[in-house]
Amino acid sequence: MRAAVVVFPGSNCDRDCQVAITQATGASVDMVWHQETVLPDRLDLVVLPGGFAHGDYLRCGAMAALSPIMGAVRDAAARGVAVAGICNGFQVLCEAGMLPGALLRNRDLKYVCKRVELDVVNAQTRFTAAFKETRTAWMTVGNGEGNYFADEATLDRLEGEGQVVFRYRDNPNGSARDIAGIIDASGNVLGMMPHPDRAFEPALGSADGAKVFQSVLTGLLEAA
Repeated sequence: MRAAVVVFPGSNCDRDCQVAITQATGASVDMVWHQETVLPDRLDLVVLPGGFAHGDYLRCGAMAALSPIMGAVRDAAARGVAVAGICNGFQVLCEAGMLPGALLRNRDLKYVCKRVELDVVNAQTRFTAAFKETRTAWMTVGNGEGNYFADEATLDRLEGEGQVVFRYRDNPNGSARDIAGIIDASGNVLGMMPHPDRAFEPALGSADGAKVFQSVLTGLLEAA
């Protein structure tokens, strides 16, 4: 398995993702600067990490969504490469139009950093298959704009088509319908506010996040 982590100015979880992916799957991980226009060949996974891309000026993720590398990220997803946006990466994917909805200021207008318990709503996606019969997971959130919003018709569609993959058990930020993570209609693009990269081994308090990356690897092995 080969993966790439996109690095924007202000990314601060890029190395966390690199370590988490490597330890969870044994994958080779390339770090790709946002001004590049092409991704490495033969990728299986592209991750947009957490942080504060471009200082979160304008709207979170709005400037990063216009980075040159995003054209290659769109093309990769269209070819079937798995693309995951974590926290700020989720915001970037929404601003880039690769996922529906938007991430707004948290309900209480405060930065929230805490462990959260999640329901694994759909364990039959390429990002969640490794959860198997497990229906809960512990990860960590750290955001000021993690309040997922979409119109009712979009929310109904996401629910009805199995595109909601994670849901908060105790909603920390006001997200609509307690949504913590979604996939696009193709199933190739994941956006989630909780950090699997901060929960990939027991020493971090949970190893549940490793299953997000292991799911991608499992899918590749089953398809081989």
